[in-house]
Amino acid sequence: MIHCISGGFADRIGPREGDTNIIREEGESVTLSCTYETTSNDIWLNWYRQYPNREPEYLLYKGARSKSSEEDIPDGFQSTTSQSSTELTIVKAALSDSALYYCALEVAQ
Repeated sequence: MIHCISGGFADRIGPREGDTNIIREEGESVTLSCTYETTSNDIWLNWYRQYPNREPEYLLYKGARSKSSEEDIPDGFQSTTSQSSTELTIVKAALSDSALYYCALEVAQ
């Protein structure tokens, strides 16, 4: 499941249609997607994971537009960005990946 957080009133981010409840077998890859709207070119796209009864934990960030070459991606994950979307791929899904995932748009001021 994906929930999304936006960084400002004019900026928006949300799950791509059909990407709100994804089920996969262990060992398969799974890709979560969010689309965003902003007039800024100086943005970061962040992903978080939340297990039941726990606080959300930071997973990664990836730059987009003017920040497209900067990233911080842990092993087992891949991330891509475009001018209007971000994707998080869990390369080999495991039972321990069952969680709520959040995407967030961070616009530099």
